[in-house]
Amino acid sequence: MAIDTGSCVNAEIAAGVSPAAALFHSLSDETRLRIVRRLAHGEARVVDLTGELGLAQSTVSKHLACLRDCGLVDYRAEGRQSFYALTRPELMDMLAAAETLLAATGHAVALCPASTREGGADVMEAAE
Repeated sequence: MAIDTGSCVNAEIAAGVSPAAALFHSLSDETRLRIVRRLAHGEARVVDLTGELGLAQSTVSKHLACLRDCGLVDYRAEGRQSFYALTRPELMDMLAAAETLLAATGHAVALCPASTREGGADVMEAAE
């Protein structure tokens, strides 16, 4: 997988990150995971995703662009409509394996100090 410096992975990240890290970074957002899970059930238009997920059109479009930049989602045009779909069904196998891993670790990753870091600040401390 080539590292794209689009909306998912900025130039600073791409400069020192392996393709695997870039992939996981692209999936590190809960909204993108929700979109991926929805698209696993079949293609959808932006309007479908906004209604089903309760998100703004701009939010859905931004996250779809990220997933397209990473090669995980693409679309087909039909008239004036665009239908989005997953490009790699293996993605759902990987997410299922991640769920199995989370269950096996008792969701300990949620307590991992490294997973709460964002831009050098502890997210847990910021919430307090």
